[in-house]
Amino acid sequence: MTTGTYHLGVDIGGTFTDVVLEGAGQQVSIKVLTTYAAPENAILDGISQVCAKAGISPGQVGRIIHGTTLATNALIERRGAKTALVTTKGFRDVIEMRTESRFEQYDLNLRLPEALIPREDRHVLNERIGAQGQVLRPLERAEVEELTDRLLGYDSIAIGLMHAYANPDHERMVAEVLAERLTGVSLSLSSEVSPQMREYERFNTVCANAYVKPLMKAYLDRLVDRLAGMGVTAPVYLMHSGGGIIGIESAANFPVRLVESGPAGGAIFAAHIAAGHGLDRVLSFDMGGTTAKICLINGATPKTSRVFEVARSYRFKKGSGMPISIPVIDMVEIGAGGGSLASVDSMRQVRVGPESAGSEPGPACYGRGGKRPAVTDADLLLGRLDPYAFAGGTMQLDVPTCRQAVTDQVADRLGMDAVTGAFAISEVVDETMANAARAHAVENGEDLGTYTMIAFGGAAPLHAGRLAEKLGVDRILVPPGAGVGSAIGFLRAPFSFEATRSTYMRMSDFSAPFVASVLEELRREASDFVRDCEPDAELVFVTKGYFRYVGQGWEIPVDLPETPDHDTYMAAFEAQYQTLFGRIVHGLDVEITSWSVRCATPVPPAESVPAAQNGEEVTPDGTRDLYDPATGQHKPALLIDRHNLSIGQTLRGPGVITERETTIIVPTGFTATMRADGCIDIHKEA
Repeated sequence: MTTGTYHLGVDIGGTFTDVVLEGAGQQVSIKVLTTYAAPENAILDGISQVCAKAGISPGQVGRIIHGTTLATNALIERRGAKTALVTTKGFRDVIEMRTESRFEQYDLNLRLPEALIPREDRHVLNERIGAQGQVLRPLERAEVEELTDRLLGYDSIAIGLMHAYANPDHERMVAEVLAERLTGVSLSLSSEVSPQMREYERFNTVCANAYVKPLMKAYLDRLVDRLAGMGVTAPVYLMHSGGGIIGIESAANFPVRLVESGPAGGAIFAAHIAAGHGLDRVLSFDMGGTTAKICLINGATPKTSRVFEVARSYRFKKGSGMPISIPVIDMVEIGAGGGSLASVDSMRQVRVGPESAGSEPGPACYGRGGKRPAVTDADLLLGRLDPYAFAGGTMQLDVPTCRQAVTDQVADRLGMDAVTGAFAISEVVDETMANAARAHAVENGEDLGTYTMIAFGGAAPLHAGRLAEKLGVDRILVPPGAGVGSAIGFLRAPFSFEATRSTYMRMSDFSAPFVASVLEELRREASDFVRDCEPDAELVFVTKGYFRYVGQGWEIPVDLPETPDHDTYMAAFEAQYQTLFGRIVHGLDVEITSWSVRCATPVPPAESVPAAQNGEEVTPDGTRDLYDPATGQHKPALLIDRHNLSIGQTLRGPGVITERETTIIVPTGFTATMRADGCIDIHKEA
């Protein structure tokens, strides 16, 4: 690989930083341990290694697309900037009162998550905008000027005033005064970050944006400077939570859109594989070092949402986390990864996660000082990993330390041997992921038995077979490059931006010219963001309205044509409502509360993969003792390197397929087949 245009995808995970280089018809990847104190160090190290491996200089890289969990981690760990909230008088406690709903109905000791910004850091102004955008109480400039004296010492300020989505004038005045009188302070306006109705979600979103904005800007500035220092002048783009790419300036201004950017890349990766195989119903399973992410993909398109939650305090419980009101790929994320730590609680039950060993010190088997067992330690004792070939042989795993950690922290406390203790850890984490997948499917009215699982991430292929057995899934696809799937997904994603706006209208008062003006404004806003990245690209627009019957509390998204028309809009809403609820309601007016326009560059269609043609069974490279859950004993399993499998060759389970960045476990009763695109197709035998 010496000529061509090179694009590079970088994904910072909780344990590993993945780097993928594509160009000249080839793909090269590397995994390096994440460096928490300075995440850019791992990126620079990974770029140097992957470029050396490809035989090019870093200066030949033409584009870098980056996804990161830094914003998410800052919110979860509460280590953002010193932030203030400026809001309307009477609404100071909105982010603390939340919606007053109880996510655990019968828990008498229920504790709501603490507000991101403490009460003493929330300040009010005596102003008021009405729901239709009318000024009910004017904002006095002198009052804003007086407020600045109380805002000295803050690094970042969130401005969230009532109904600013309908009329942002007061927020803009506040920002203008603060910018004049408080130099160097970061400002975030709710009318720019999340111009949508429902004050709790909007205020919380602008607070989150302000909280992480200085941190992310400093990081991105350091990254660009360090890249230039090693000769990389390529533009840097960021993956956003909605499954597209934005420029670095937009990312620095709206860092809340980077929350879940890494997992979004994984969903795009799985959707691309699904399209190539003609799969309409796919369960994306991404398990890395710290977390596992599960997403439903229908029609080769990941399910999306306008609101999602970060840092849920009750596992799987909606309402127990921090709501972020931005366009996002809808997925469930849990603290279950290779680095998730295991323990035994006071009830003598094995618990795994959400605490993770990360990369510092890492699981006990890394030999970097970790004394507590992690899921990776369990996988090693169960025969799923080769201690001498981990991460392509760049790391040798410490089996004695691993065994001692499992024995001390789990096995001895439960009166069992180390291997049984390791199986207990593995079963608990697999059942945790299965429960999350079941809950997600039920919430969306789906039957997972009809789905195909696409497994990727460093740990997913190790656990996908057992997870499929628990969920009743009969088929698994493990794509090539699965160990660095999210980073590959970045390279498949379009440049895109979704503009949203809450503008209320009843269908009985439908005005096509007014709707056309709203949508045109949103198209212009969305396309401006995309044009900053790709000035001459063809653009594709997707328009949605959020409809409900009058009196209902929540809306449903409806795809709309670009040209407004009352009858077409009503027919689209009723068809979607009928699909979701099995009926339509007669005699009630319909209202639209919000609109969105997504602008994106076209994505080349995935190449269709020929139908599977099973050939002869492969001649294995050897065998490995692999723990069999059915018998509770180690059994010889066929062992082969993925690169030694030819198209159509099959491997009957139990089997182990090795590669540089991960290992694929083929359970007993399943058969693996190499497909034409390099995917390992694992299906349950009849």
